[in-house]
Amino acid sequence: MNSRNFFAELKRRNVVRMVGLYLVGAWLLVQVASTVLPMFGAPDWLPRSIVILLAIGFLPTLIFSWAFELTPHGLKRDEDVRPEESIAPQTARRMNRMIIAVLVLALGYFAVDKFVLGPRRETAKSQTAPGPNESQPVANAKSIAVLPFNNLSRDPDNAFFAEGIQDEILTRLAKVADLKVISRTSTQRFKSAPSDLREIAKQLGVTNILEGSVQRSNDQVRINVQLINAVTDAHLWAEIYDRKLTDLFIVESEVAKTIADTLRAKLTGSEMTAMSSQPTEDPVAHDFFVQGRHFLALRRDDNLPRAIEFFHQAIARDPNYAAAYAGLSEAYILLPRYTGVDPSESRPQSRVAALKALELNPNLAEAHNALAKIAMDYDIDFAEATREFKRAIELNPNYAGAHHWFSGTLESQGQFAEAIAESKLGTELDPFSAVNLSDQGRVYGSARRFLEAKASFEKALAIDPAFSYVHWHYGEMLQVSGDLKGAAAEYAKSRTASNSPEPIALAGQLAAMMGRPEEARQALRDLDELEKHRYVDVFWRALLYLSLGDKEQALQSLEQSYIKREGYDIVLIKVDPMLDSLRAEPRFQALVQKVIGSKEEAKL
Repeated sequence: MNSRNFFAELKRRNVVRMVGLYLVGAWLLVQVASTVLPMFGAPDWLPRSIVILLAIGFLPTLIFSWAFELTPHGLKRDEDVRPEESIAPQTARRMNRMIIAVLVLALGYFAVDKFVLGPRRETAKSQTAPGPNESQPVANAKSIAVLPFNNLSRDPDNAFFAEGIQDEILTRLAKVADLKVISRTSTQRFKSAPSDLREIAKQLGVTNILEGSVQRSNDQVRINVQLINAVTDAHLWAEIYDRKLTDLFIVESEVAKTIADTLRAKLTGSEMTAMSSQPTEDPVAHDFFVQGRHFLALRRDDNLPRAIEFFHQAIARDPNYAAAYAGLSEAYILLPRYTGVDPSESRPQSRVAALKALELNPNLAEAHNALAKIAMDYDIDFAEATREFKRAIELNPNYAGAHHWFSGTLESQGQFAEAIAESKLGTELDPFSAVNLSDQGRVYGSARRFLEAKASFEKALAIDPAFSYVHWHYGEMLQVSGDLKGAAAEYAKSRTASNSPEPIALAGQLAAMMGRPEEARQALRDLDELEKHRYVDVFWRALLYLSLGDKEQALQSLEQSYIKREGYDIVLIKVDPMLDSLRAEPRFQALVQKVIGSKEEAKL
């Protein structure tokens, strides 16, 4: 059969028409299935299976249309059909009408999809898809972020004053369990009259935004506030307050209560009382306190000593300022980690300050949070830490710092589901905290959920690329997950950013594991030299000895770490993947029991 006769035969047997009908019909079926099936909760594999089956069916359909013909007596093989029996022309006309009908349906579907369904999908996607830095979609109608207030005063020093008003309103709102309130450390990213409130709300995971301005002149202050539903761009409430400085706390309380009422938040009696409380009667003391909180949040470099100085000045002005004592306690707790101060010097000061804060105000969440961290890091008392963390969260459900630190206590005991839940709460309430995200990555790493750990660390580094703390924690996770080159790179970045013991020890022990033991021995000498200038945790020497194969010395260092109450490090002994090679050692198991002990049974 020559080519001309072959194509003529294809046309006579309606094979060409069958190809067109099959392809157009298959395309329409696939498009409709991909739209309709998800509406009924069909699994992802079902639309893909339909495509595969249609592809498989194409060739048999061609063969069938070539080999068989429809006659008045049914299907017959083509060579068996006599000319007078053939109704191929009538079949061709019917197929032409079918092709036209299917084409009309396909074009109709294409038009509806492009001009009706497509725009709706894009709108839904823009409203629900998370941005690169947000932790989750918009939460609910009772979620709010208080953005930094604009300082309209001529004196730039009043910037801290404006920050204090924002902080006080936020602090009062945070005590309402029925609200979700974003931490100030995350909202500080959005200063200077932001224009795209919807995008900010999406990144922070809230529905509502409070923005305002402050103008201070002598003993007078003007506060302008407006509450906006950022999703609909509806202005829910606005007010201008002209008051004396001595009435400032009353105004802040009024603003917080009005917001709670506008958002229809349910308030308990204790929450109403907490929102109306006046932390101090001295405006100057409050200014010092606000500056202390500002530098406390920055943590690194010389910021913690500056925070301590401001808290002391606030207390000197008002010896009954409970919140200032709580801030002082937290600053002393963080001092060893970030500045290398000997914990034996800062521990007594942090404990005294926390206890004084509770003496002045037994219902101060920040003081309970500080005592919980002291119980964990200094006393290694899991039961007491759990009680105090839970009390802090009860008093301030939106306290991101309490959720964050509590997750570490749960992680240390191997309670990963609870630890991850608390960590997620912390990052939802403070989505732009690199510290919170880094510690969330560490929790995932301890649970051996390395993909989720990697995502948390990368979010943290997107927020603060130069943060040494994130780099060395990320390096640990990469090392235990098998990416030694990646770990080495992170340790190097961490060491460049700081002169602290962690990156020195971690880089040295990894070098030994990669066949360069002399670098680990040099790291031990480097720690000895560093210890002349700052405190160096014994724990980090344990990792170096372990990498050199000296398990005896490694175990001895871990035992010393416990004796010295290096709670930042040794409390993780039960779950720390870096110590896995010691888990079969009876001496190590005994130490784990000593660290965790019966406190592991603490009910959560």
